[in-house]
Amino acid sequence: MTKTCIITGASRGIGRAIAVSLSYEEDVTNFILISRTETGLVETALLMNREKNIHCYALDLGNYSEVREMISEIGEKYGAIDMLINVAGYANPQSLLETSIEEWEKTYQVNVHSLFNITKEAVKYMKQSGGKILNVASTAGSSARPGWLAYASSKAALISISQTLSEELAGYGILVYCISPGRCATELRRILAPDEDPSTIMQPEHVGEVVQQLLSDNGVCLDGQNIVVRKQVQQVKSPSKQTS
Repeated sequence: MTKTCIITGASRGIGRAIAVSLSYEEDVTNFILISRTETGLVETALLMNREKNIHCYALDLGNYSEVREMISEIGEKYGAIDMLINVAGYANPQSLLETSIEEWEKTYQVNVHSLFNITKEAVKYMKQSGGKILNVASTAGSSARPGWLAYASSKAALISISQTLSEELAGYGILVYCISPGRCATELRRILAPDEDPSTIMQPEHVGEVVQQLLSDNGVCLDGQNIVVRKQVQQVKSPSKQTS
């Protein structure tokens, strides 16, 4: 069976890793990659299974009308949308008193409003034959993160959206998944934590593998949950003293 998959934020990091992993699934044939950066999308496409049908859309998800037109075009062309993977996100950690209303609105526009818009449009086609939606939240959305108020609260909203839609869309045969990655060696993480050794934390490919499993037939009974994906930090123990 030929399936059509849409991935936002596919130009780098976790979005790219997911696109590459899923491109080797036999039943997913059509890939629509979305990001504001066209060069990054092209680089992602070059890493994917070249036997697949891959289309790149350099588009700002905040342009709601353009997104609606794009989804309509995809739905009419392929007849159905089987998978929607929402990865695109924005973070600029600041404390409450440092955060401007413009920065707050930008964070929510990217992380919440844009996701709502593309999901609503995609579901119009998915409800005809069922499908799967996967939202990428963050562990910041389920724990206190001082200095990260806008980002953390927007990811908390995404977790709630996922859980609510899991029940609301079940009648259409649509499964909704939510994953919350912990520290991951993405370009954004390198900016936020420049002194951190990226080799000691989770890699985007690890998240891609988890998503691949969730969206396969093995992912039953895992929808509607906030699935935390993280690498445990290895603690180096000092040699214990030996007693005679």
